[in-house]
Amino acid sequence: MYVRSLEFKNYRNLVDNKIEPGEKINVFYGNNAQGKTNVLEVLWLFCGGHSFKGAKENEFIKFGEKFAKIKATFFSQNREQEAEIIFNNNRKEVVINGVKKNSSASLIEKFNAVVFSPEDLTLVKRGPSARRRFIDSAICREKLRNAIVISKYNQTLNQRNALLKDIYRHPELRDTLDIWDDTLCSLGAKIIFQRLSYIDKLSSDAEKYHYGISDNTEKLQIVYSSNCSAKFGDSEQEIFEKFSEYLKKSKKDDIQSGLTNIGPHRDDFNIIINGRKAKVFASQGQQRSAVLSLKLAEANVLSELTGENPVILLDDVLSELDNKRRDFLLNKIKNYQVFITTCELSEEEGLKNGKKFLVKEGNIT
Repeated sequence: MYVRSLEFKNYRNLVDNKIEPGEKINVFYGNNAQGKTNVLEVLWLFCGGHSFKGAKENEFIKFGEKFAKIKATFFSQNREQEAEIIFNNNRKEVVINGVKKNSSASLIEKFNAVVFSPEDLTLVKRGPSARRRFIDSAICREKLRNAIVISKYNQTLNQRNALLKDIYRHPELRDTLDIWDDTLCSLGAKIIFQRLSYIDKLSSDAEKYHYGISDNTEKLQIVYSSNCSAKFGDSEQEIFEKFSEYLKKSKKDDIQSGLTNIGPHRDDFNIIINGRKAKVFASQGQQRSAVLSLKLAEANVLSELTGENPVILLDDVLSELDNKRRDFLLNKIKNYQVFITTCELSEEEGLKNGKKFLVKEGNIT
């Protein structure tokens, strides 16, 4: 897939504009704090309506204005399509191909992208929650159904945690816990099953990329760590049974802590290089190579699942990589439509033929 045009009105600091990117490399350059990342954020919003920077929706609206509107025309699923999102105070309106939708989640199966920012380079060292967000974002873009399941799971988890706190004060409510447990285990088993399936594909591709970037000296593995002993090859029913068993054993501790201590919301995955945990033993260079391999694998898996290449968004990440890793990345994404932000133009082979946009005080030329 590729983006034909991108429009924005009253969006953050960007001057109202319509841009027409090239089908390959697009470079947005300029000083810091000019609005370059905002362009990539606009593109990412068409993946499902959420900012990769974690911003709230009311932050999208330019100061002093009442609404913000973004619009994209793109070629996907063998036809030209159009999507529009309007942010108006606490309301959001989504229109896809002229049809109003109830949720921005409807965009998930229409527009696909992979974003790579400097924060991603610390994925190995960061806590489990960052890695869970990484994998859940990936499986949500894989299937709309996964996004719905995760949303329902989180709702059920919050309700169970609220009940746990009440049980601590009112023990007579303990018997009502089973009602939530069955739903939690059913939804949780679906999430774990999808994560395991995805990681199996991701690990295979990431291993190949990492082998190349390390000059055939390092083997990369991704191993899912489940707190209910679920493993790849388990059926969804087997995962449900394991989750249920562990949840029952944890009930006393859950009531005492007022929190659910077992489930996919506590799982993690380990990145292994040559048999050793990268978080503990890998150098900074090895960690960056591992994340680079993960991101390239993410794009490749998405391409295989959807049948078309996703859009690649590189937010000021080239400046964080040495020449070897930068060249490796640019070579591997040459067949994708790419949007790159950078402070300075470069004459590197992978960039010099790209379409260039100067961003200054929100104005794009």
